[in-house]
Amino acid sequence: MDTVRCRTRALSPPSDEAADGETQRYFDALYARGDDPWQLRERWYERRKRALTLAMLPRERYRNVFEPGCANGELSAMLAPRCDALLAVDLHARAVRAARERLAPWPHARVERRTLPRDWPATAAPFDLIVVSEFAYYLGLDDLRRLAARIDGSLDGDGCLLACDWRHRFDGRQVSTEAVHACFASRCGVLHVAHHREADVLIDVWTRDGRSVAQGEWLA
Repeated sequence: MDTVRCRTRALSPPSDEAADGETQRYFDALYARGDDPWQLRERWYERRKRALTLAMLPRERYRNVFEPGCANGELSAMLAPRCDALLAVDLHARAVRAARERLAPWPHARVERRTLPRDWPATAAPFDLIVVSEFAYYLGLDDLRRLAARIDGSLDGDGCLLACDWRHRFDGRQVSTEAVHACFASRCGVLHVAHHREADVLIDVWTRDGRSVAQGEWLA
């Protein structure tokens, strides 16, 4: 993952319009290599990371799940069996096509092309799970704060927010992984329930009510 990212130039856009153009060119360069530029399917690191992510979810099943920045849908395909409805979005057309193919076995899952946080989806029901995996650090600080506000406004009263992020430096990064998670913790109206930190990855889980897994099953 880092090898691909470090070969592209940093994003430092002065405006929303410029940001969209720079971001599009950045991902155009990545997806020119194929629909899996980070080798999400093949790498043990990626498969293990997805297993960790799924294991840290405090509930076995969810009603309405949102995954922004879904890439080619590898994590989406693991979320789909654990929910009643899944919306996965990405800004790049090639990623959206690949994710739709990956999610074809699950008719309750849909994939849309959107630029976030500005093009936030309208939904009749709030999300009870939002998974932000290796997406938010591509945003500038203002957009990161907008993303947090959108999450706060869309997360249900019993909802869960999970953030999973690569910790190493790369040229496309706008903010640190730690800054992303601190922003979510302080601005999304959630309480921290789980934390996993390694040299490569940081995963944090928050919920609206702060209950543990055992408390959720009335064991504690």
